[in-house]
Amino acid sequence: MNKQFGFIGVGNMATAIIGGMLDSDFVQPQMINIFDLDTEKCEHFCSRGVTLRESTDEVVTNSDIIVLAVKPQNYAEVLSALSQIDCDGKIFVSIAAGISINFVREQLKQNVKVVRVMPNTPLLLSKGATAICPSDNMSDDDFKPVYDMFALSGVVEIFEESHMNEIISVNGSSPAYVYLFAKAMADYAESCGIDRDKALNLICATFEGAAEMMRSSGDDIETLIQKVSSKGGTTIEALNSFNENNFTDIVKEAMAACTNRAEQLGK
Repeated sequence: MNKQFGFIGVGNMATAIIGGMLDSDFVQPQMINIFDLDTEKCEHFCSRGVTLRESTDEVVTNSDIIVLAVKPQNYAEVLSALSQIDCDGKIFVSIAAGISINFVREQLKQNVKVVRVMPNTPLLLSKGATAICPSDNMSDDDFKPVYDMFALSGVVEIFEESHMNEIISVNGSSPAYVYLFAKAMADYAESCGIDRDKALNLICATFEGAAEMMRSSGDDIETLIQKVSSKGGTTIEALNSFNENNFTDIVKEAMAACTNRAEQLGK
C-alpha cells in the first residue's frame, strides 16, 4: 500500500482502525499521519512509528486518505478550517453518525471524494461490523483502500447513502441492544441465586454460538428458532411470552426511534 493515511482525532474508533492497520502490516507506520488536541492519545502510536503532525492542515497536506474521527458537532469547525487547502484527489472518510457526503463537500467548499462510514465499537476487538458508502465520483481503485482499512477489523457491507441513517440502528447502535438483552438475562439468573459471572460467561458463549449458527448452519433464522423450540418444551414457553408482549414490535419501534434521531442529527 503506497497511500498516506491521515487521522484527525485519535479517539476509540480511530485507535481501533489504526491498531488494525499496524497489526496487519497494512501500511508502514510512518505512512500514517495523526493529530489530536490531546497529544497523550497519540503517544502510543508515536512509539510504534506513526507520524504525529502539528495540525489538521498538516495531516491533510501529507495524506491521501483522511479519516475524520472527531465528534459530529465538531465536523463543521474542523472542515471549515480545512477549506482553504487544495484537496483535489484526496479522499475524506466520515465516520460520524448523520454526517453526509454533501455536508463534507459543502464545508470544504470542494467536490472532494468522500466515503461515508458507520462502524461500531466491536471494531476495537477486530470484531467490527461496518456499513460503508462511497461518493459517486470515486473509482474502484479509490475505494478499495478505504474498504480494506475497515475490513481489517471485521465485516464490511456497502450501501446506498439513502440507507446510511437507517443502518445505524442495524450495526452502529445495536451492540447496546445486545448488551441490554444480556443484562436482563444476567439479572434474572442472579435473582435466582445463580452466580452472575458464571451466568454471563454462558450468555456470552451462547451469543457467539448463535451468531455462528446464523452465519454458517445454512438454515434461515425461522428454521433455527424452530429447531430450538420443541412443541410443549421450555423454549416455546419463553417465545410465547415474547410474542404476547410484542417483542419484535418493540425492537422495530426502538430501531425506528434510532433512525429518527439520526435523521434529526443529519447534516
